[in-house]
Amino acid sequence: MSDRRFHLGFRARPRPAVPGAHESAPDRSDAVTAPGDGDSEVVDESLIDNAIYVDGRRVSSPTSLNATYAELGRRRGALAWIGLYRPSVRELNSLAAEFELHELAVEDAIKAHQRPKVERYGSTMFVVLRAAQYFDENETVDFGELHVFIGRNFVITVRHSESPDLSTVRHRMENDPDLLAVGTEAVLYAILDKIVDGYAPVVDGLENDIDEIETQVFGGDPAVSRRIYALSREVIEFQRATDPLRGAITSLETGFDKERVDTELQRYLRDVSDHVERVCERVDGFRQLLREIMSVNATLIAQRQNSDMQHLTEASLRQNDDMKKISSWAAIFFAPSLVGTVYGMNFTHMPALDWYWGLPASLVIMVGGAFVLYGLFKWRGWL
Repeated sequence: MSDRRFHLGFRARPRPAVPGAHESAPDRSDAVTAPGDGDSEVVDESLIDNAIYVDGRRVSSPTSLNATYAELGRRRGALAWIGLYRPSVRELNSLAAEFELHELAVEDAIKAHQRPKVERYGSTMFVVLRAAQYFDENETVDFGELHVFIGRNFVITVRHSESPDLSTVRHRMENDPDLLAVGTEAVLYAILDKIVDGYAPVVDGLENDIDEIETQVFGGDPAVSRRIYALSREVIEFQRATDPLRGAITSLETGFDKERVDTELQRYLRDVSDHVERVCERVDGFRQLLREIMSVNATLIAQRQNSDMQHLTEASLRQNDDMKKISSWAAIFFAPSLVGTVYGMNFTHMPALDWYWGLPASLVIMVGGAFVLYGLFKWRGWL
């Protein structure tokens, strides 16, 4: 980047100098006394990293908000970058009173659970971003919410989760004093760039899992339906984090144009916008593809069920044929058995017992009956 300084887009009224202030840093810039207690030092535990920059270089690292306010007032042209992790309401109210933050933005920062957006309140701007991480072990996307307050001479970042890790952003900016000297817009660009770059591994992870799901679907894995549904939910949540960024970055670009922010920084922001657009397009494609995979999987399941039903029907028909044959032969053998059983009871008085043709007649009846039944069942197709 060139050595020239970019024009700052924010035009808040100048901060009045503290009476008796001097340009050099005090010996104990990070020590601040609590109101009403001149000997006690107050340290804000929610401060993750806090620094005062002049011409893009860190000149002090206050450990409390009060110390930051005092240091910022003593140094002309200074920029405060205040990094907070789950701050208390008291701390946010203190920042709101000092930097004239809008109450609605402060309320959003307290409650969290906001969608990505950019809100302008006079000379300050409130930005909500959602970082994302993908865990391949359980195929879930973890989101971290980040709130950023931007003013003429301050940047306040409020995190409500472990991600995103802004230490890399701060190190990048501190290693490039010329970029940091541009002002608060440059810090916002670097934060946006960090968030959007973090989306790439998530997109790659989702794409890899979708490829695996396609293999499972055509492999006939019965557990794939649950996996498709779970991954679809993650894609929808990721889409909710990325889609609003389109409008948010458009709002930033419009504001930068109106405030005549330097062209070079606008180019950087357009590069981030291009990355966001590509991510959104891929996520839209993932959602559509998962819908189609779900439809194909339902079709394949229906085909397999129809095939199974056909096999069951065929088996049932075969069993029915077997039962017909068994029943037919049982009936054929039952006819002679009946005659033989009746005349095998050896009663004293039985018809035709003393008849000369009794035995031949019985045999003819038994064999004839069997043949008649056989012919009948054969004609019906049971045999």
